Amino acid sequence: MQELHDTPLAPLTTFRLGGPVARLITAVTDDEVIAAVREADDAGVPLLIIGGGSNLVISDKGFEGTALRIATTGFSLDGTRLELAAGENWSDAVARTVGAGLAGVECMAGIPGSAGATPIQNVGAYGQEVSTTITEVVAYDRRAGEVVVLPNAECGFSYRHSRFKQDPSRYVVLRVRFELEDAGGLSAPLRYAETARALGAAAGDRVPLAAARETVLRLRAGKGMVLDPEDHDTWSAGSFFTNPVLTDAEHAAFLARAAERLGDDVVPPAYPAGDGLVKTSAAWLIDKAGFTKGYGSGPARISTKHTLALTNRGAATTEDLLALAREVRDGVREAFGVTLVNEPVTVGVSL
Repeated sequence: MQELHDTPLAPLTTFRLGGPVARLITAVTDDEVIAAVREADDAGVPLLIIGGGSNLVISDKGFEGTALRIATTGFSLDGTRLELAAGENWSDAVARTVGAGLAGVECMAGIPGSAGATPIQNVGAYGQEVSTTITEVVAYDRRAGEVVVLPNAECGFSYRHSRFKQDPSRYVVLRVRFELEDAGGLSAPLRYAETARALGAAAGDRVPLAAARETVLRLRAGKGMVLDPEDHDTWSAGSFFTNPVLTDAEHAAFLARAAERLGDDVVPPAYPAGDGLVKTSAAWLIDKAGFTKGYGSGPARISTKHTLALTNRGAATTEDLLALAREVRDGVREAFGVTLVNEPVTVGVSL
C-alpha cells in the first residue's frame, strides 16, 4: 500500500483539476482498501475515494483528510459470468469481453474510469446501462463494518443513479459481477438510433460485437469522449449534465417555452422515461440556449466537439469550470424553465 503526503489530486482526475491532499493512499488489494477505510473511519478522518477520476470535480483547495485511490486488479470470466475488481479499467474490461465474444456492455466502450464506479453512477451510453447486466455488487459497508454482497434488486438502480450514489458515505465498492450473453459473436440488440445508423442497421438488430465496439469508439472520439492527453476536448468528465427527466406537466410547460423561443415547428427531443415521465436532451437544451460548441473565452470552455462536455483548456481552475457550469445551467433555466443537474461528483465545492 503506497502512501504519499501533500500531493496534488489534479493528476488523478480527467479534468486535471483539484488541489492537494494531506495523505494519499493507493490500495492494490481488497484487504488494503478495507484497512484504509477502517483506519480513517476509526480516526474520524474524512475520506475521499478515487477510482479512475473521470467523474470528480475537486476544489482548488484540495481535500482535508485522506484520499484513497483504489487500484485493485482482477478480471474473471466463468462462462458468461464476469467479475471485475473495482480498480479495473472499465474500457479495457469492455474490450476483453468483446474479445471473448460476450455481449451486454459493448456499447459502453471507451467510457473512462474504473469498474467500481459503474454501479455507483449506473453508467450507460448508446442504449446500454450496467444495471441491465450487473448481478451483484460486493462492497464494504462502513456502517456495519463488514463486506456485503448486494444483488441487483437491492442496488436501487435508476437513470444515472443508485443506492451507492444515494448514500455515498456508506459503501465502498470492491467488486462488480455481471451476467453477459453469448450471442454467437453478435451484439446485444441495438437500442440507440445513432449507433444503428452508423452501423447501417435498425433498432433491435444485432451486429458483430467488434463492429459495435469500434463504431461506439469512433462516435465517442468524434465527440471528444475518448481520453487523449493531447486533446483538451477530452480534459473533461464526459457529459457534465444529465438528461432531464420531466413529469408530463413539466414537459408540457417546457414545450410551450420551446415553441415561444424557437417556433412551433421545432420539436425538442423526447424519450419515454417511465409512467408519466419524459426524458429530453441536455445537449439540445444547452445548444438551443445559445451555448454552442466551443463556447467560452476563458480557460474553461464547452468542448468544440460536444455541447455536453465542459473542458479544461489546460490552465483552468475548478472555479473557472464551475463558473462556466453555472452560466450554462442558469442560461438553460432562463430559456426553457428546465434546471440541469451536474453528473460529476463535486468535492469541497457545489454548483
